[in-house]
Parts: sequence; structure tokens; C-alpha cells
Amino acid sequence: MAEKVEWYTDFVNTKRRPAADELVALFKVQPAQDFSMEEAAGRVASESSVGTWTTLTTLNKDIRSLMANAYKIEDQYVHVSYPLRLFEPGNMPQILSSIAGNIFGMKALKGLRLVDVGWPKELVKSFPGPQFGIGGVRDFMKVKGRPLTASVPKPKLGLDYKEHARHGYEAWVGGLDLLKDDENLTSQNFNSFADRAKQSFKMRDKAERETGERKSYLINITAETREMMKRAKVVKELGGEYVMIDVITAGWSALQTLRDTCQELGLAIHAHRAFHAAFTRMPTHGMSMVVVASVCRLLGVDQLHVGTVVGKLVSTKPEVLSIEEKLTADSSRAGEGLLGAEWSGTRPVFPVSSGGLHVGLIPPVLDMLGTNIVVQIGGGIWGHPSGGKAGAEAMRDAIDAYMKKISLEEYARKSRPLREALKKWGTATFR
Repeated sequence: MAEKVEWYTDFVNTKRRPAADELVALFKVQPAQDFSMEEAAGRVASESSVGTWTTLTTLNKDIRSLMANAYKIEDQYVHVSYPLRLFEPGNMPQILSSIAGNIFGMKALKGLRLVDVGWPKELVKSFPGPQFGIGGVRDFMKVKGRPLTASVPKPKLGLDYKEHARHGYEAWVGGLDLLKDDENLTSQNFNSFADRAKQSFKMRDKAERETGERKSYLINITAETREMMKRAKVVKELGGEYVMIDVITAGWSALQTLRDTCQELGLAIHAHRAFHAAFTRMPTHGMSMVVVASVCRLLGVDQLHVGTVVGKLVSTKPEVLSIEEKLTADSSRAGEGLLGAEWSGTRPVFPVSSGGLHVGLIPPVLDMLGTNIVVQIGGGIWGHPSGGKAGAEAMRDAIDAYMKKISLEEYARKSRPLREALKKWGTATFR
């Protein structure tokens, strides 16, 4: 009888149930041709824990106790449990290198998607979570009850620092709470970080004096990690409350370092998710935005983009609602295609709805996500027929109308900015 060579199916045990302190990952699995679901599931569990393509003479009883187990297979979904000892607490790159690493390249898989992660309490506690979260942001912005409002000056690239700051001033005095850089504006020769920061905070202070409202600036500090730390300190010296980082392109290690620096400086973190769709968009491969959101919450961002459903970017309503729940709920039950979650006191993250919005789409967005969100409108502010200040006024009026349970059309009778915006865009969606 031939000696057993491969042992992937040893990692499948549908009679076992995970221990309370184990990490659980939910995968959507498409086996390659000539592979069964059990064989594919075993390879996922093996390659993401202690296995390899052949049996080993170095495997002792203690190491066997570290084997991951594909313990539940339902249609295309595979639940895999991982002993806690496989992971280094507080080290997100190591954790994701395990559960979202080489497995995506295995020939036995036609498609593999990491759908959700159930984080054990010990790992949750090893990460800081948001410094401020929803409640803390509302406190320092002095905004209660309604959504916060934000806008990116458009065009998102090409404005010099004086134009950028002037547009920010227009938006702030028009009623917006937050000016935001776009994801690809950092420190180009036409708009350097240092000049933009100095001029924009100067105009921010002017807008605060004139309106009597708190205003802030989500300035993009994304760069090499040490340079980001320097830029964060500049923001603090200029009186800022936030920094913005492109969390995925900058990387999880950089985000962890920045979170420590922001704790020292007392700065909130606004997280942009640029690049996520490269691996979250395909329904049969990659990693879901739900997982990205849970990682961001653990690592400690205070705000994160979640999508709109009705805007220009791809997102389904179930997905957006699931992301929002991951960011804001203290705990959640397992649902269709999702695992339950216990956040052990980790503060909630402020969801940001953005991407192709205008004032006519505010009611459906708020109907779907509620009012405990940040609404960000870019082109829908700067494309207003009467300019950016009127665009900001229209946005605030649309939110005020929603909060007062008045239709936009009725409210527009006494709001020229809102009336002009509705005349241009109505309630249409654009692609």
C-alpha cells in the first residue's frame, strides 16, 4: 500500500466546533476542476495554518494542536477555525498573512473570497480601536443629532493651495463641517502639503469666527511612514483635529504606527479606502469590504468610507449595511453570509457615505444608513450652478429638511440653493 503523501483532508472536521478563544474565518470557495469542496476546504485550512503539500516527519502532537479546521461546509461557504496561538496579538500584518495569504493563489481553487472574520476577545483587546469614534468626534465637532457634512474641493487635483483653501472657506461658511482632501492629493508641486495645511487652517479659523460653528479639515498625510508622522505633527501644530490616510495603499503597519502617533497628538483618523475594490469587488475572489472595515475598527480609525448604493461606485445595499454594522455595533448575530461579532467595548467608527452624491440623493442615503453618519458630497457641491458656497448651503438645507421630515421639494421653496441643485440634478443617480 502506497504511503500517504498529502494530508489536506486531515484539516476538515465537520464534527468539531470552534473554541470560544479561536478565530473563525468564513470563506466562499470555488474548487478548481476535478477537486471536491472538501479537498478545497482542506487546502484553505492547511495552507493558512500549519500544513503544506505533503505529510511531515517534523509534526509532533503540540504542532498538531495548531491545525486549523474546516468545521462547517454549506454550499459554497466554508467556516474555518484557528487556534489563538497561531497569531501574534497586536500584529495585523501577521494575522492577515495567515488567513488572507498564500491561500488565494492555490491551484486547487478557482475562486476564494474571505467573506468575514470572527475575532476572538483576546485579539480584539490587543488592538487599540478608535481613539474617538462616533461619540468623540461629535463631542469635539459639537454636532449632535444630525449627520456631519463633508466635501472634497473639485477638481480633486490641479488646484493650487490658495485655490484649495479658498474653496474650503466657501464650503465651511456655506454650512459644511469638514473639508476633505481626495485620496491622491498629498504634496504635489502645484499644491504642497505644507502650504496647503497652513493656508487651509488659516481659512478654517476664519470660517469658525464668522459662523460660530466648529469646522475641521481632513487633510491627507499619506506618504512613507516617517513622513506621515512628521505631517501629523504639523497638523497638530496648526490646530487640526484630524489626519486622513489611504489605509490600504499605505498599509496596515503604517496605520498601526500612525494610530500610536495620533494617540500622543490627540488627532482623529479619517480612513480612505482607495484600492479596496481591486480585491473586494469580485464576488467570488479576494476579500470583502466587511473584513476591511473590521480590521480598520480594530486598528483604530475614527471614520471610514462605506459606500452609498445610489452613488457612482459599486456597492449593494446588503453589503453597505453589513459594513455599517461592523463599524458601529457593539455586537451582532451571525446572519446570511456573515459571522457574529463581539467588540468588547471597542468604540464605534463613524461611517462615511460618499461617491457620486448630490443633495437629491440625501433622503435615500439617510433612509438606508440613518443619521449617525458623515455625508460627503464632492461634485454635487462644486457643480452647483451658483458655486461652492451655494452648494454647501443646499446640502445643509437638504439635511435640515430631512431632519424636520419635510420633503426636499417643499423645503426648496424657501431655499434658492436647494432649488437650483434640484433643478440641475433632481433625484437622479449617475454612473
